[in-house]
Amino acid sequence: MAISWKEAKECAAREGLPQVYHDCDADVYGACGPGETQGSFREGIFIEHRCICMPAHLIPEELEAKEKKFLLDNPDW
Repeated sequence: MAISWKEAKECAAREGLPQVYHDCDADVYGACGPGETQGSFREGIFIEHRCICMPAHLIPEELEAKEKKFLLDNPDW
């Protein structure tokens, strides 16, 4: 897990993963492969978290800008 898009990119490079994400429900960043979901278990049931997932090749500033635009365009998300 990471605390920023920059750290998420470092995780993706280190682990050879093609995507980075921001888990908006847990407020953590990380790297993942296609189709992976993030979430937690509550009473034995997996609860999927709301995540913004993007290609790891983007620079941190692009990731931040795209996330900001998405959140502005989707205030109820």
